[in-house]
Amino acid sequence: MKAIMLTGIRQMEMKEIPTPLIINDTDVLIKMKRLGVCGSDVHYYNTGRIGDQIVNYPFPVGHEGAGQVEKIGPAVRSLKPGDRIAIEPAMPCFECDQCLEGRHHTCRNLKFLGCPGQAAGCLSEYILMPESSCIRISDELSYDQAAISEPLAIGVYAVKQSGQSKGKSIGILGFGPIGMSVMLAAKQHGAENIYVSDKIKERNEIALKLGAVSAINPDNENVVSSIIAKEPKMLDIVFECCGQQEAIDNAVDLLKPGGKLMIIGIPEFDRWSFSADSIRRKEINIINVRRQVDCVLPALEMMTDGQIDVSLMPTHRFPFADTKAAFDLVAGYKDGVMKAMIDFD
Repeated sequence: MKAIMLTGIRQMEMKEIPTPLIINDTDVLIKMKRLGVCGSDVHYYNTGRIGDQIVNYPFPVGHEGAGQVEKIGPAVRSLKPGDRIAIEPAMPCFECDQCLEGRHHTCRNLKFLGCPGQAAGCLSEYILMPESSCIRISDELSYDQAAISEPLAIGVYAVKQSGQSKGKSIGILGFGPIGMSVMLAAKQHGAENIYVSDKIKERNEIALKLGAVSAINPDNENVVSSIIAKEPKMLDIVFECCGQQEAIDNAVDLLKPGGKLMIIGIPEFDRWSFSADSIRRKEINIINVRRQVDCVLPALEMMTDGQIDVSLMPTHRFPFADTKAAFDLVAGYKDGVMKAMIDFD
């Protein structure tokens, strides 16, 4: 089969590799149909690493996937060949202390699609996954929606972890696909006033279409003073979704006493910095968000029921053979990109 492999910093090549074979009784062979390019994929593309997860070339990334069941192992009961599925990229052991406490996303033995040292990604014509990572989708859902269920689940989980309830005022700093996912989930939980910041004009325009009170470009306007002018008591929750120190500083200044800072963005540096005086005096609650747990199915259900509409998220589309062009687009934040999708057909 064909696979797109990282071969160096900002380098990719299509290679011929063996099609995976069913080995375990619960294995599912999936024919890939759609993939969304994620910011974490681009981290590996740009720098060859995220923290201590370092790419050993050649390596295929990609984890926001959807496909069709090609073959199943003898113990698979929930799926049959031909089924359309969303792919949950996490493969926990279900046996360690973290899994037994319901924290599958911090499993001690976690394997995650497209993570160096764990599992190859799904930038290939076929992939092999355990049955537990395959979720059959209804006829009402598209492959786009199935792939987008992965980032959307992060937004659903982040809002759940924040404890956000009806009537709260929130900020979303960084309005890429994760920021958009947070906004869609926050609206479902009754957020009253939503403030957004991003440096890409087209992304801010999407935020306004979705009902943001304001969408600010930090290159042109002071984020903190602009929002506090409308919210003098400041914000209940701020979701940091871009991995930038400037956003952390803005978040601390925007939060009211007792407010919550949800850190979702993945920085390209090793350490965050906080004003000790500010976070102490305001007793800011700082919560890190690590992917998601048990939120893919709710995300799919909310799209199926029409509670959440992700139609504005895919902005660009590329055939599988042009995957590098998709990565270059996202890496350069070009052409107002929100989400680039890879079509395998």
